Amino acid sequence: MTDLEQRRDPDEMRSSSDDFAFAEPIPLPVDPQFLPGPGWRYRLKRRMLGAPLHTEQLEHETLGKPTALAVFASDNLSSAAYGTEQILVHLVKYVGLAAFALVVPITVALLVVLGLLILSYCQTIEAYPAAASAYLVTKDNFGLRPALVAAVSLLTDYILTVAVSVAAGTAALTSVFSALTPFRVPISILFVAIIAFGNLRGVREAGRVFAIPTYFFLINIGILMGWGLIRMAFGGLPHADLHHAGLVHVGKPGSGLLQGAAFFVVLRAFASGGAAVTGVEAISDGVPAFRPPAWRNARTTLVWMGSLLAVMFLGLSVLAAKTHVIPYENGTPTVVAQIGKLVYAGGPLGHVLYLGLQAATMLILILAANTSFADFPRLANFAAVDNFMPRQLMKRGHRLVFSNGILVLAAAAIALIVATDADVNRLIPLYAIGVFTSFTLSQSGMARRHLRRRQPGWRKGLLINGSGAVLTAIVDVVIAVTKFIDGAWVILLAVPILVALLLRLNRQYQAEDTELIADAPKVATAPILRRHVVLVFVDQLDLATARAIQYARTLMPDQLRAVHFVVDAQRGEALASDWRRLGLSRVPLEMRACPDRVIPRAAIEVTAELLADGDTEVSVLLPNRKYRGLWHRILHDQTADEISKEVSRLPHANVTLVPFHFGGQDGPGRAIIPIAPRAVATRRRDSRTLHPLPEPRPDGSTPIGFVRFRHRVTVRGKVRSVRVQPRAGTPTLECVLGDETGQISVVFYGRREINGIAVGRALSVEGMVGEHHGRLAFLNPQYELA
Repeated sequence: MTDLEQRRDPDEMRSSSDDFAFAEPIPLPVDPQFLPGPGWRYRLKRRMLGAPLHTEQLEHETLGKPTALAVFASDNLSSAAYGTEQILVHLVKYVGLAAFALVVPITVALLVVLGLLILSYCQTIEAYPAAASAYLVTKDNFGLRPALVAAVSLLTDYILTVAVSVAAGTAALTSVFSALTPFRVPISILFVAIIAFGNLRGVREAGRVFAIPTYFFLINIGILMGWGLIRMAFGGLPHADLHHAGLVHVGKPGSGLLQGAAFFVVLRAFASGGAAVTGVEAISDGVPAFRPPAWRNARTTLVWMGSLLAVMFLGLSVLAAKTHVIPYENGTPTVVAQIGKLVYAGGPLGHVLYLGLQAATMLILILAANTSFADFPRLANFAAVDNFMPRQLMKRGHRLVFSNGILVLAAAAIALIVATDADVNRLIPLYAIGVFTSFTLSQSGMARRHLRRRQPGWRKGLLINGSGAVLTAIVDVVIAVTKFIDGAWVILLAVPILVALLLRLNRQYQAEDTELIADAPKVATAPILRRHVVLVFVDQLDLATARAIQYARTLMPDQLRAVHFVVDAQRGEALASDWRRLGLSRVPLEMRACPDRVIPRAAIEVTAELLADGDTEVSVLLPNRKYRGLWHRILHDQTADEISKEVSRLPHANVTLVPFHFGGQDGPGRAIIPIAPRAVATRRRDSRTLHPLPEPRPDGSTPIGFVRFRHRVTVRGKVRSVRVQPRAGTPTLECVLGDETGQISVVFYGRREINGIAVGRALSVEGMVGEHHGRLAFLNPQYELA
């Protein structure tokens, strides 16, 4: 028999032709028995996260304003719980009780910054309604490199937000239960894991879970301020005891405008309190998550958030000034906890309200990390789209969230918590500098946009955004200078290093894309080589080898042969004897000497010999045995992987691993022995006669799985695939339409594309059921986009 005769047995071809000559077209196969069952990892994921969400459900995974306030504003609103404390920590050490005369003016100064930021970001959201991230705004106005600085600054700040928020929440918990203080690190890690898990379940799911604690905190702070202001108005608000053990050192007050404090000390207190106005950018980053009109709803939510924070921050600073509460060195009990005890003044009701306040503070501080989990993956996705971050961050996961981004953020935050022992005072110096850097770049970008476009109202916008840029730049410099020794130097060093690394990653991606794209059409349409040889590398005669040979025959090569590398002479002789006796499909077996027992090198040699004429394409098939358990894989060598790695380096050498799975439920023979063609045709006809055409659906359509050849019907479903024809090919648009009962081809002759027909789109089709490539199909039907 010649090589050409080996391509296909003529008897097989004649039998196949006879069997199908009389058979009517059959539907596209959707037989569940051939679909593999989900693995244990998928089953576990589904049990923990819920059923997977389809891509078309993405538009429904948006948030209304109340829920969005809880998701995106929790970081900003929670700042009220520690902003006043951070101001007092730096003032009390130097000016003593005079700190209580300065805390409110410093708070007001920070609220001026907050107000200007709110106005600025309202402008930004309106100008960039699709997504108003500092990264995108800076990229649009200054280019990619400055945008990358903004992205890295924000990403590092999001990681710090998670660490600071969770550590502060744990501190609130240990303020009530001091016995838990030694376990604050594992408790903090547990909280990060819980929040990450909630976000992995989806945006709406996370919003529902985290909305209740946010509003519970707002209610509790409202009660605290209302009760406290009433007692203050009637002169019944006591002062704190200044002689408790563990309080920060109380300095001596002086005179003058700053009560004896050096200007640097006031600036340092201002910088520490600046952490309270972070989180403003979260809503602008998350504009796509809002319900339409997204930009308008986002802007309204932003104003709500700023107003609520301003009221709470100022109210707590006033109460702190009146009660003279002094922070503790170890951070617990917190200033808010001390204010709560003094305002509620004991008693059963006061104790309940105090516990409620602490519970609410703990929950909001912990859930403030949720803002980062909502925004970090989105920002990382923007950067990944521009090839500045790993492309795995572009993929949406099981529940339509950027799962990889969530996991990266959780891992980075946990590492930071462990490194700082979950100590808020060690984390705060690292905080805020990144976010104020992004504020400055974003507002500067908006100012440049106003100058370039000069749209109606541009002067007002330039005044707002320009003032915001200048003010945030000043605050950023103040934070960098005053906190440099305390730890800000880490961020100042980390940002340029990370920017350099991401630029290096970008160059790598660009080099890969250039190499892959260059001359791709020319190579794809180049003339094929004259000969095609298929080699099946054989170790022993078994079902895995038989499956590889079966697949090799379908390739119909000019030459097909099996190759065995003789490492053990006795095994080689036994294999040759069995091969002669069985005669596997008349495929010759070549026994190849391998005296040094380096099989990958021998594989390269036999492949290179065939490639030497420059006119041969070689396909190497390797039987690949798939073992179910890890320990099974350990017990067997990985020679096939090594051969694949080495041989695939040769030009025009192509390696295919033909899998054989051990432990299959249907047995090995099912994967190897095909069903006879006549049996297939008969089974298809029988199955169709056993299922009469059902009554049409209420909308008049017929289930796709029950359509019949040469019947005129209307079907409705979703486009599952679209076949794209090259420009040089015959103009034909072919797609597959499916519903819960089956699927069918829809073919439009003379059309290369139709606006609206795309994967995932709902489509209604009416026409006569015909035939296309032996399958049921609609040919040039009437259609309607749903």
